[in-house]
Amino acid sequence: MQKLNTPAHLIEQVYDAILDAICEGTLQPNERVTQEGLAAQLGVSRQPILQAFQILKREGFIEDHGRKGVIVTPLDPQKLVQLYQVRAALDALAARSAARLVRQNTAEKLKLIADKLVSQGRAAATANDTSALVRLDMAFHQFIYEMSGNPVIAQTTALHWHHIRRTMSSILQNDVRTFEGVWDEHEAILGAIFDGNEELAGRLAQQHAETAAEHLARILEGSEHATKLKQA
Repeated sequence: MQKLNTPAHLIEQVYDAILDAICEGTLQPNERVTQEGLAAQLGVSRQPILQAFQILKREGFIEDHGRKGVIVTPLDPQKLVQLYQVRAALDALAARSAARLVRQNTAEKLKLIADKLVSQGRAAATANDTSALVRLDMAFHQFIYEMSGNPVIAQTTALHWHHIRRTMSSILQNDVRTFEGVWDEHEAILGAIFDGNEELAGRLAQQHAETAAEHLARILEGSEHATKLKQA
């Protein structure tokens, strides 16, 4: 993490820096974090760290852990599945809405953006570029939320995506092959949307989220990955 220079919006900056470190795996699940240590790393006083901690605890990214103090919250397979269940319903709604709007409007520019996203995603998968894979996966889903014409979907899923980003980063760091085939599913969802097929687009989007949840939960429950997380 880099030191922060400006006092403006310092709490937000500190929060963002710590959240990014957790989501990107710089701060690992179960790792102890201290106000003093983070203040030194970020070049700030303890006060904005304390306030950022309060937000991060409320959102479930850090937690109190007895004598160990404050730790990065462990990844929980059950909570992950519950999170994806909610996301699956919202993704289906977004895909159906996007398909309906595509039928009503010309979508040449949107199709170009979609094709570029798929191309970049496949390239990142081929290159085993973990950070790009996570970033582009999020960009793909945000693109569909924007296409849906319903801003509440993106607002509702914003916090969810930080937790999902964190899980994806943790798993991809150990096995990037986990996400093989994901961009085939993305392309199929986009195909249904640009065909204006609401029913198919919604079904594919929901299946995509549900399948991802089951797959990621199995990996988290696996002994090898669980051991790595406990040792972090």
